[in-house]
Amino acid sequence: MIRIQEDIFDTAREVEALIAGRSDIGAVVTFVGHVRGRDEGEEITAMTLEHYPGMTEAQLQDIERQARARWPLDACLIVHRVGRMLPGEPIVLVATASAHRRAAFEAAEFLVDWLKTRAPFWKREETPSGDRWVEARHEDEAAARRWQGRGDANN
Repeated sequence: MIRIQEDIFDTAREVEALIAGRSDIGAVVTFVGHVRGRDEGEEITAMTLEHYPGMTEAQLQDIERQARARWPLDACLIVHRVGRMLPGEPIVLVATASAHRRAAFEAAEFLVDWLKTRAPFWKREETPSGDRWVEARHEDEAAARRWQGRGDANN
């Protein structure tokens, strides 16, 4: 399941709803990304995430499809916020559920790596010295590269 929204989400409620009534799930892995209060040594007062409606949802659905093709997931959830957010607020929730922990852990890690590098979101940080667009990080690209050629022939 994919959701893009401006409102803050409640991680516990989201996970509870994801696995409600399921007795076949043995592992649930969650990742919640938050707005940092500092980046590159500078204070962040707010961050705005922009996206291209329609394109973003399609790309997230494709990323989720690839995870489901690679691992035996019983449930999967991606909630990504857009709009203006303050330090400490959640940005993204990734939850994966499977009969076994390894699949849940690996799928969650894959989803986070690919969201960081392949999802069409644009981040602008507000700092005391002015606004700045956030550039892609080499570490994120390196993390995503390890998944290429593993599992899905379309990568």
